[in-house]
Amino acid sequence: MNTVEEGKTMAIVSYITIFGTIIAMVMNSEKKNYFTSFHIRQALGVILTFFILGYPVGLFDSWMVSSAFYIFFFILWIYGFLGAVQGQMNLIPVLGPFFQKTFKSL
Repeated sequence: MNTVEEGKTMAIVSYITIFGTIIAMVMNSEKKNYFTSFHIRQALGVILTFFILGYPVGLFDSWMVSSAFYIFFFILWIYGFLGAVQGQMNLIPVLGPFFQKTFKSL
């Protein structure tokens, strides 16, 4: 439990834009906190996936497709953010295990 309390602030910061994720990565690099690392991987995955898929989705030029895309990623972001606030390590639905495996060095 002590690990969760020590890393909770940086886990929350990691969800606040890409800059928050970078700040959390730098601050967590010296003294690794497992809880913070878990949420950094999840936040980085959500943010990068949003940017990678955002451009192709924008090419559809449809407010329905764009709205669904934004709502989907907002729900994923909220899910991860609330997990960090509550001190839980819940994987993001569908993509969470992939993010943990891909960014395991963080």
